[in-house]
Amino acid sequence: MAAVPVLALLLLLAWGGPHAAGQKRKEMVLSEKVNQLMEWASKRSVIRMNGDKFRRLVKAPPRNYSVIVMFTALQPHRNCVVCKQADEEYQVLANSWRYSSAFTNKIFFAMVDFDEGSDVFQMLNMNSAPTFINFPAKGKPKRGDTYELQVRGFAAEQLARWVADRTDVNIRVIRPPNYAGPLMLGLLLAVIGGLVYLRGSNLDFLYNKTGWAFAALCFVLAMTSGQMWNHIRGPPYAHKNPHTGQVNYIHGSSQAQFVAETHIVLLFNGGVTLGMVLLHEAATSDMDVGKRKIMCIAGIGLVVLFFSWLLSVFRSKYHGYPYRYVFA
Repeated sequence: MAAVPVLALLLLLAWGGPHAAGQKRKEMVLSEKVNQLMEWASKRSVIRMNGDKFRRLVKAPPRNYSVIVMFTALQPHRNCVVCKQADEEYQVLANSWRYSSAFTNKIFFAMVDFDEGSDVFQMLNMNSAPTFINFPAKGKPKRGDTYELQVRGFAAEQLARWVADRTDVNIRVIRPPNYAGPLMLGLLLAVIGGLVYLRGSNLDFLYNKTGWAFAALCFVLAMTSGQMWNHIRGPPYAHKNPHTGQVNYIHGSSQAQFVAETHIVLLFNGGVTLGMVLLHEAATSDMDVGKRKIMCIAGIGLVVLFFSWLLSVFRSKYHGYPYRYVFA
């Protein structure tokens, strides 16, 4: 009867031996991968990867860490302006995480450039850049693990919110100090001070209604064109179709916009405003009738032309809008 427990013990050891050895090998491989990533992250916040590194450290199990990967094309001959802008924001995010007190090996930031890992692009059936994908610690990336760049923009703050949503890692974005704003303010104050000093006996220019009206109008046009949205979201300047090479300056969705789009809208609003100013001057000025007629015709032309273009932009973003004005 004593042989039965001994036999069971031998069978248990025979089954558990290979299993335990395999588990130990997995732990050793995982430890080597984490140590390698931590070593690279200590030298550079964003780890550059080629095809071999990506397959070994991101795709292949075991893995108990998440990897945020930016797929991009930064080489000069690719002429990807958006890639350079997105890379700057991505570096800000990665540096904020690397130098924070909460830094751990739970998440890493990496980059795959097309010229260094074109096989990775082919493996993932990826044909556009930049693209951000979260490779979670367990399982494969889901739909939400691909960042919606066209909707959210590539500002570091927006990327941090997406990272927190996908990995539960909260990153407080810390930007390097920017002295451009204080310098410009100081220069403006110096110019104003110089004008007051040189024209201390004649400050009538401060009461010039036309000057103040022009400054206020410029401010209003800038705000109504969407400049604050750009500042908050950080969208790309434009979008270049990788297949056709066509550049789009107007975003096709009403939930997003490009920087170039705000410049276009500002120009169109400015044209409509100028036309309205000319119409007002034609009706109220003391000039001769001939000049007033010319101003009236020019004002009507500017209003019709630029308002039609402005409505065309609106129609391209709000699909199905039935109305148009002069131009389709």
